Amino acid sequence: MAEQNSNAKAEQFDSSLFQHVEFNEQAGERLAGKSLNFWQDAWMRLRKNKAAILSLVVIIIISIMSLVGPALSGNDPYTQTITQAKLPPKVTGLEWAGFDGMATLGDTPIDFYKQKQVTENFWFGTDHLGRDLWSRVWEGTKISLFIGLMAALIDVLVGVTYGGISAYYGGRVDNIMQRIAEILTGVPNLILIILFILILEPGITTIILAMTITGWIGMSRLVRGQILKLKNQEFVLAARTLGASSARLIFKHLIPNTLGTIIISLMFTIPGAIFFEAFLSFIGLGLAPPQPSLGTLINEGYKELKTFPYLLVVPSTVIVLLMVSFNMLADGLRDAFDPRLRR
Repeated sequence: MAEQNSNAKAEQFDSSLFQHVEFNEQAGERLAGKSLNFWQDAWMRLRKNKAAILSLVVIIIISIMSLVGPALSGNDPYTQTITQAKLPPKVTGLEWAGFDGMATLGDTPIDFYKQKQVTENFWFGTDHLGRDLWSRVWEGTKISLFIGLMAALIDVLVGVTYGGISAYYGGRVDNIMQRIAEILTGVPNLILIILFILILEPGITTIILAMTITGWIGMSRLVRGQILKLKNQEFVLAARTLGASSARLIFKHLIPNTLGTIIISLMFTIPGAIFFEAFLSFIGLGLAPPQPSLGTLINEGYKELKTFPYLLVVPSTVIVLLMVSFNMLADGLRDAFDPRLRR
């Protein structure tokens, strides 16, 4: 009976009321462009930030110059020539900009190159021992960048591992690990570093290790907070249900989802490490002479500020450019990775 009623209703419809429409691909819905992943989308937003891109260019240029700069002048940064000590900057063709080899003692301008019978031009001048300041500035920049980068990478490696394990296991493990971190935080950082440097011989390795004694704690707390928010989400529960081990959950699922935050923190950590190395070198706790760094060069230039200011101005300009560029790039990365933070 029901089947007969359905057939009767179907016969009531007039087929002429319906029209068959061919599918038109041009009229169909299509994506306006190719889909972007998280990193491609972040790069697109970063490119729109002109200050961040300019900062990235400055960092790249300074990094390249730190590698090839000493070779451009052909002078060794460690070779001493006392007869060429304290020569002002001189660049052929830029005499109009002040690179003319002239310096003023009292009220009298003096051509030091002519007075000391020096025919070679030193683009940034020479220091009190006759060493080429151009070569020493770029050699010192390379050392400072290396120290800052290595210290920041060690902070990331230790901090991410420590914070990830602490947040993932939680409970008693988290309490014990966080109490250890709080004890290390309670000890003044500068005192720990001074003691560490006094125990070991001054050098690049010593400074890197000294700065990483407690430098990783901030990174570990940042990662811990991010993983505490992620570890109970659906994709983690699904991976755990499928039998993923704790190590796989931490290093394959949780930490990769915090990479944006880690990279931003890393970009803030590098200039902090460079500046702290410069501070230690400035107060005499950094690299041992004759090894240059931006801090040791600033310390040497500070002593000659009144008579030969270029000894202080040149390395100070480089470190200021590095500090400003890294911080502006970090701001740009923060906005690119998380548009909600955009001001």
